[in-house]
This record gives sequence, structure tokens and C-alpha cells, in this order.
Amino acid sequence: MTALREHAEAVRLVDHHVHGCWLAPGDRARFENALNEANTEPVADFDSSFDTQLGFAVRAHCSDILGLDRHSDADSYWAARRAVPEDVLAQVFLRAAGVSDWLVDTGLSPGVAGLGELATLGAGRVHEVVRLESVAEEAASAPGDYAAAFDALLWQQTRAAVATKSILAYRGGFTGDLSDPSPAEVADAAARWRDAGATRLTDRVLLRFGLHRALRVGKPMQFHVGFGDRDCDLHAANPLHLLDFLRVSGDTPVILLHCYPYEREAGYLAQAFNNVYLDGGLSINHLGGRSAAFIGRLLELAPFRKILYSSDGFGPAELHYLGARLWRNGIAATLQRFVDADEWGETDAVRVLDLIAHHNARRVYSLD
Repeated sequence: MTALREHAEAVRLVDHHVHGCWLAPGDRARFENALNEANTEPVADFDSSFDTQLGFAVRAHCSDILGLDRHSDADSYWAARRAVPEDVLAQVFLRAAGVSDWLVDTGLSPGVAGLGELATLGAGRVHEVVRLESVAEEAASAPGDYAAAFDALLWQQTRAAVATKSILAYRGGFTGDLSDPSPAEVADAAARWRDAGATRLTDRVLLRFGLHRALRVGKPMQFHVGFGDRDCDLHAANPLHLLDFLRVSGDTPVILLHCYPYEREAGYLAQAFNNVYLDGGLSINHLGGRSAAFIGRLLELAPFRKILYSSDGFGPAELHYLGARLWRNGIAATLQRFVDADEWGETDAVRVLDLIAHHNARRVYSLD
């Protein structure tokens, strides 16, 4: 094992975008559905999520933790997994990830561990990321002026949080007007939304309002970008459509999450704007054996002080661990190729690895 690979194995990570994991048991269908990001329906009867890059990666990299041989078949993996209590699996896999800090999006919480429960697993410190659309839906149910309610809730919820996040990509995408709406526009839109039942927020005016209010808070703002489930129109989740918004975003850090298949566009934006950053979370897990090539593309154009690590794990604790495992493998293999070709020195490779593993996130999110 090279010195670079040894360092990649030992370095502690900051997982700057993640969700809760399961603590209660479930059946195999729940598990396989959780290995498919894009399909909003149950996996088809003829299909299996084990027969995907992610499914193969789970069996390749998680089997030994369950006492199985590498590449054990899907039935053996499921049988071994089912024999261990879900909360024990969560503790084992999250601790094995080697993460010092988990930055948790609390806007997607049904059936998974909350902040307090994650903290009790002893796998690292836990910090909150506030989802703007969740704040909006809470403000809509409050009495009185919507804008005032949103502001009060946002300031209250972000006092102890490290960042905000928007899922605008799922609520109409980035195409179209993203300017700050007038108070009259906000009041009219809020009245229409409340009259309609104020459920899932898709009103463009109120989505824009939330983004610009979050800029005033000044804490880092995360955007889901690119790959996601089919509720997200992929063509409208290209981050280049955010150009007008980024031009007025000031100094507030804007972090582009996931990015596939727009990692090169995201890299350009990270070079073009001092306040734009990116990661490859979620995508690395789903690309499995091809994730090293994706990590290489993230390193093509984006400045190295603009790239962060995340797993975007949600549900099975394997995903929280696997993101780290695949990232360690992929970054070491990619950087070692640079060193072996005499394009990089090993000292620089170790330094860049540390930047992405934890230094950049600690700076961006002001983690002590």
C-alpha cells in the first residue's frame, strides 16, 4: 500500500451533506427500494436493486462488515443483514465510515434517525442543515403574514444550524426567473397557496423568496443539482441555469450537491464564482465501480479548495459507510495516477486529499 493510500484510509472526513439512517427493521423490499434513487415506485417484480452498480458496491464493500466474503450473493447478504438489529447496523456502519462530523439535512426525515438519535450512535458530531422548503410549509400553516412567519422561523431554526438547503430542483428546477420577488408578489402567492391547502410548495414566487431570505442569513446554502428521483426534471437541474442567481448571491457560500451528470458544468461554476463549491455525494454511491472516474472529473476544472466530501446517505446505514469507502478508494486511485505520471508530487496529493476530506468543509461551515 502506498503512503498516499495509507493516508486516504486514515483521514477523518467531514460528511457535509447527509440524512438520517434507519434504526427500525424492515423487509427486503424496503432495502432494495432504498438502493434506487430515481424510481418513485417500488422496484419492478422482475428487477433487483442488487443488480446495479450500487448493489454490486454494497456486496463488494459492506459484506466483510457482516462477516461475509467479498461479493457474497444477494440472498446471503440480505440474510446476514437481517440477522443484525437495525440500530446495531447503524452504529457499526457509521462508525466504520471514519467521519468526524455529519451535516444532516433534516427536511427528509420520515422513518430515519433524527439529530439526537444520530448523536447517540457515537459516530461523530452532528450538525443541522435547514431545508428552506420545509420552513416555507411551516410558515404557511402559521397565522398572520407569511413573510414575517417565514423570517421568524428561518432565523429561529438557523441559529444553531450550519447551513440551509434548497430542493428547488424538485420544485420546478432552475430555469426561469430567480430574482427576489416584491412584498406584494409574496403576499399574493402566499394567499393563493394557503387557499389551495398549502401542501407541497411549488409556487415559484415563494421558492424565490426563500432563496433570497436565506442569502440574508449568510450561512452556506446547499442546492440539490442533477441526478435525483424522477420528480426532478433533470434538464432543469443543470446548475448553469443558476447563473443569474449566483451573480447576485454575494459572499454567501453556495454548494452544488451531487452534480452528476453536470459535474463539469459545476466545476466551471466553482471556478467562475468565489462563493461556489461542489461535491459528488449520492453520485459516488450510485456509480459504484465507476465512481473513481467521476471523482477524476470533479478534479478536472474545479479549484481544489472548492470541492467537498459527502455521502448523501439516507436510510440503509450502508450508504453512509459506502460513500466514504468509495471516496477513499477513488480519490487515492485518482491522485496516485497523477503522482505515478509525475504530474503531481505526493506531498501535493496528500494536501489536496485533506482539503477535500475535511479542511474545505471546516472552513466553509465554520466548524471548530
